[in-house]
Amino acid sequence: MMDKFVVKTIERANQNMIDEYKELDVSTVYEAQGKVGLISREIRPLQEGAFICGPAVTVVCYAGDNLMIHAAIEVCQPGDILVVTTIGDSSAGMIGELIVMALQKRGVQGLIMDAGVRDVSRIKELGFPVWSKAISSEGTTKNRGGAVNSDAVLGGCFIQPGDLILADDDGIVNVKKSDIDSSLELSKYRLQKEERTKEKIRRGELSLDFHGLREVLDQENVVYYNSVHELVK
Repeated sequence: MMDKFVVKTIERANQNMIDEYKELDVSTVYEAQGKVGLISREIRPLQEGAFICGPAVTVVCYAGDNLMIHAAIEVCQPGDILVVTTIGDSSAGMIGELIVMALQKRGVQGLIMDAGVRDVSRIKELGFPVWSKAISSEGTTKNRGGAVNSDAVLGGCFIQPGDLILADDDGIVNVKKSDIDSSLELSKYRLQKEERTKEKIRRGELSLDFHGLREVLDQENVVYYNSVHELVK
């Protein structure tokens, strides 16, 4: 049986650091930190064009029970991102309009949910960003204890409270607390590198050339033909 608890206070990155991450995007950070930290593509955004970046408040619930989500609301601070996973697979609508209103009142930026949500049209009207695994009207109970601000596994990714979460149209990435400084520097370097690549494209250079890919084509014995007619002879 799991330990049941609520940790009220967690370590969060300073706001200046978070603001610098807000100039980035999920794909850049994921690539820059060595293709790690990406959360399962099964957890998809409800809306288009949303971007959130902030510290994770983690919640571990039993499938179909949202008691610990209610407990988590109390410990959330402005700018936090609520990250919810379940013991046992769940697609039930564990969060709806009322919980979203409560989260907004606490200043929570958004929700990452390895389960289902409901009241989707109202959530969109409220402008609250949500990434979830399912949409379902199926109701939940409120009688099973879990954990708030414990280590959690969500979408195949190990997340600790206070880790930095970024989410956009492309997906969700987790930056470990211990890597926040280094991942930021690597992400900035990657952006600079991409800007140099964009300049090459604007000048009409081909990626086959500036990435040295013609050699790879040769190694793979890729043959060029002037037309399809040569190919079928």
